Amino acid sequence: MVDLEFDGGLAVITIDRPQARNAIAPETMDQLDAALDRAAGALALVIRGGGDRAFVSGGDLKELAKLRTEEQAAAMARRMRTICDRIAAFPAPVIAALNGHALGGGAEVAVSADIRIAADDIRIGFNQVALSIMPAWGGAERLAALVGRGRALLLAGSGTVLEADEAARLGLVDQVLPRASFDEGWRAVARSLTNHPAGDIKRVLSGVTPEEAIGAFARLWVSDEHWAAADRVMSRAK
Repeated sequence: MVDLEFDGGLAVITIDRPQARNAIAPETMDQLDAALDRAAGALALVIRGGGDRAFVSGGDLKELAKLRTEEQAAAMARRMRTICDRIAAFPAPVIAALNGHALGGGAEVAVSADIRIAADDIRIGFNQVALSIMPAWGGAERLAALVGRGRALLLAGSGTVLEADEAARLGLVDQVLPRASFDEGWRAVARSLTNHPAGDIKRVLSGVTPEEAIGAFARLWVSDEHWAAADRVMSRAK
């Protein structure tokens, strides 16, 4: 099942399928799509897995083994890629809280987020080649954008699975936290992004014209929130 929790302006989506190590089945895709609908308007979004063993362990092979034709395989890949594209295009910052291993399709879900925060004992890898297949949910392209084309080919082509610290060194993971404080840590980071400008900053970083970036700044400059914050700063300086 896929749960959605609201914590003020923060929305938290949890993929919770302990019997399948949070693997993605067709029904999971439907529930994840619906959760993204319900999360609309959140100031920040977190995607995580239930428990502490797996973020998402990939596609649910027992369920997906029913797909035997190229047309069926393409339809499944298209469906989940569309969902990952929705995660990437979510208007507010999106964090993948890697509470456990992110393997295969799980790594693809992770790189669809803007930021990846990992517990220090997790592993992440695009290891689809172990099943003689390749990433199909947009993960290969997103991996290349993060670590470079050559390194992405090396990682996904060999199926290398990385420890959290090595993934951080390569730029695949943005922050590594101790397991003991992981839940508090990712939530604190996520809450820090539930401020109005963070969504505008994400949009500018995604690629806009200089005039659009200036326009976004100018709209923030005349906002009540900006002047209230400025007044607080100026009053402390007196």
